Amino acid sequence: MTLLESRDGLQYFTFEHSRDYQQIQFKFLDSVESMDPNNIVALLQMNPYHIDSLLQLSDVCRIQEDQEMARDLIERALYSFECAFHPVCSLTSGTSRLDYLRPENRAFYLAVYKHMMFLERRGCPRTALEYCRLILSLDPDSDPLCMLLLIDFLSLRSREYNFLLRLYQDWEVHRNLSQLPNFAFSVALSHFHLSQEDQTESEERKRLKHKADLLLQDALIMFPGVLMPLLDLCTVQPDAAVSSHDFFGPRSQQSPALAELVSLYVGRTHTLWREGGVLLWLEECVRDVLRRVDAKDPLVEDCQNKRKQRYQSAPLNIHRHVILSEIKEATSTLPLEVTTQSVMGFDPLPPLDSVAEFLCVLLPILISYFYWPV
Repeated sequence: MTLLESRDGLQYFTFEHSRDYQQIQFKFLDSVESMDPNNIVALLQMNPYHIDSLLQLSDVCRIQEDQEMARDLIERALYSFECAFHPVCSLTSGTSRLDYLRPENRAFYLAVYKHMMFLERRGCPRTALEYCRLILSLDPDSDPLCMLLLIDFLSLRSREYNFLLRLYQDWEVHRNLSQLPNFAFSVALSHFHLSQEDQTESEERKRLKHKADLLLQDALIMFPGVLMPLLDLCTVQPDAAVSSHDFFGPRSQQSPALAELVSLYVGRTHTLWREGGVLLWLEECVRDVLRRVDAKDPLVEDCQNKRKQRYQSAPLNIHRHVILSEIKEATSTLPLEVTTQSVMGFDPLPPLDSVAEFLCVLLPILISYFYWPV
């Protein structure tokens, strides 16, 4: 890792590959193209800390349900990165930046992401949340792995409701988080859980519950396509008044980009809505929404127009996040231009404007190989 520059209190770093490491990288690409995991194993035996080989073999082990080996390989990759860290780089300060456009940096993002998901599956959501915040801090403007689609889930899982609300308040102005289905529903759910805590005073409980009701109603009006898939995954049969109403039926049809976001949210967070108290609260708010729809609330038409104008297409980082999430409800909504191309686990959907620093170092090798003096 090298320090590129320091600007406005931020430090911009990048990883660099030596000439020998690049030669190993080419052997790795040949191994991937062969479609034989044994070739990657052989490469790792000779180069036990080659990052992309560790990431790719970890995916193979996870598919073969060898979770322990998959975790060990990711931890070995993280150790390799740690050994290469610049002395000035501090992951806890929030001031270190790592550009995803540089191919050498992407493996660090992916290694931390995969480690985070292993932690979440092992029942450590609070620790996973910290890793999520770390990934987001490396490039908060571009958010290449779209951690904003995950951070609300981990906050709710770890019961960090106040953190989620602070994030929403601080970022809503410049990131329009309310236009993401996951934040629209998760912020409402955070208010509801805070209203149910024993240490909350009576008046504050009422205020939080009222705020939660309004937020959930607005979320259902803005994203009506969430309700039916959510109830289906919660194995809840809606009553006739809901299932027969046009608002949550064919009328709630949404663009493919919005359907991708909705499917991702429902597939990831439906377990959070299965609690008895939460389902009763959801039922109450759905009935209130139907009353507002029947009363011709102007917000209903306004949200309908917003859904038509926005969500025309999803950016590349959302597709990348869906692929990494491996949530079947969401991956089935990916557009053809994504599903028809080969997606590599060690670099899923690389940015179209990548910084080809790799070639700058490789060029002298190619010249020396092909050049004959006259």
